[in-house]
Amino acid sequence: MSKIIEYFQTITQIPHCSKDTDKLLDFLVKFAKDRDYNVKVDNYKNIYIFKGNPILCLQAHYDMVCMGKAPNIETYIEDGIMRAKDSSLGADNGMAIAMMMHSIDEGRELEFLLTSDEEIGLIGANKVDFDLKSKYMLNLDSEDEAEVYIGCAGGADIVAFKQDEYVDGNASCYEVAVRGLVGGHSGVDIDKGIPSAIKVMGEYLVENGVAQLASIYAGERRNSIPSNAIAIVRSDKNLENSKDVTVRLLNEEPQILKNGKQIIDLIDNFKQGVHLMNKELDIPDVSINLAIITADEKGGIKIDTSARAMGADELEDITQETVKMFNSYGFKVKVEDKYPAWKPDISEFTNLVNDEMKSIFGRSKMMAIHAGLECGVIAKRYPLMKFASIGPTIRYPHSTREEVDLLSVERTYEVLLNIIYKVQ
Repeated sequence: MSKIIEYFQTITQIPHCSKDTDKLLDFLVKFAKDRDYNVKVDNYKNIYIFKGNPILCLQAHYDMVCMGKAPNIETYIEDGIMRAKDSSLGADNGMAIAMMMHSIDEGRELEFLLTSDEEIGLIGANKVDFDLKSKYMLNLDSEDEAEVYIGCAGGADIVAFKQDEYVDGNASCYEVAVRGLVGGHSGVDIDKGIPSAIKVMGEYLVENGVAQLASIYAGERRNSIPSNAIAIVRSDKNLENSKDVTVRLLNEEPQILKNGKQIIDLIDNFKQGVHLMNKELDIPDVSINLAIITADEKGGIKIDTSARAMGADELEDITQETVKMFNSYGFKVKVEDKYPAWKPDISEFTNLVNDEMKSIFGRSKMMAIHAGLECGVIAKRYPLMKFASIGPTIRYPHSTREEVDLLSVERTYEVLLNIIYKVQ
C-alpha cells in the first residue's frame, strides 16, 4: 500500500466533520512542524504551511461531509476501489490532504493552503489572508481523473423560517417515511436523476390528499441531495406503503401545524434540480437543492436550500426567485454563505497542467464544474496568481456510497509531481 493511501487511512480515523475539525488541525500542524516546515493558523482555522522560496501552492480543504456513521469510518478496498462501511468516506477532500502530507514528507519547497469548513459554504476560503508567495495555485479538490478544471459554479444558501402554531387535528395518525435513498452531491450529481427524499414524500402526501402535518424532519446537509425524510401526519384516508415510502399507523393524537397544508404544497411545488443546462460546457448552468426541512416543538418551520449557477447574474436570479417563492408562503428569508463563480480561464499554467495530465493518462480536457471550488473565492484575494484544479476519480461524494479509485490517486500524484518539476 502506498504512503498516500496510508496517510489517508490515518486521516479517516481523526474526526473532521465540518465545524468539528480541531483534532485534524492539530494533527496536521504537528505533522508539518515535525518536518521543519513553517506553519501559520489564522482565526478561521485555515492552515498555511511553507518552506523555502516556493513557486507553487497546493490547496485543499480539510473538513468533510459526514453521512451515515461518519465520523466513525471503517474503510475497505475491493478491486482497487476504496469505500467506507455505512458512511461517507471523506476522500473529498481527504485524499488531497494525504497527497499534500506525502509531499511534505518528501521535503518539497512548496506552499500548502488547507482551508476550513469548505463543505458548509467555503467559510475558511472567504477569510484567507496569508502572505502567499507562489505564482501558481493548484487546487486538489476535483473529482475526475484526466480533467483539468478551470472554472466553477458560484453558490448561495437560502434559508427560510416561519413561525407556525399547533392546533387540534382529527383523523388517524401516521408516520410517513422515505429512508435510505442513494443521495449525492447537490452540485455535481444534481443532473443525474437522483431522487430527493423530500420531493418523494411531498408527492406522496399530495397524491393521497394529506393536509394535516404534525411534524417533519427531512434531509441531512445543505449540499447533499436528501436521502431521508420523516413526517407525522393525520389523514382520513387509509395510507399505505408505496415505492420508496413506508407508512406506519400510530396510536397517537398529535396536534397539527395550522399551516401544514401550505408546507406540503410548498414541497410539492418547489422546482428541485437543474433549472438550466450550459450547452457549451455540457454541465448544469443553474440548479437548486431543497436540502433540509424541520419543524420544532414550538411550531417553527425552517427550510434550507442551496442554489448554484455558473455566472453571477444567473446566481442572483435563482436566489431572488427562491426568496420570492418563500415569501409568497409567508416565510422570512436569509441568504447565507454566498460565494462567487470562477470564470473559466485558460492560461499558460492551465495549459501546462493539461499537458502533464495527457502525459500520464493519455488524454485530458479542460472543464468547468457545477460545484463550488475555492479557486473562485481565493482568486479574489490573489488576483495575480494563476489557478487550476485537478483530482483523482471520486464518485458519489457527500453520500454513504462515496468511493475513490486508488490507481487514479497514484496516477494523479504522478501528474502533480510532473507539475512541480516543470514550474520550478
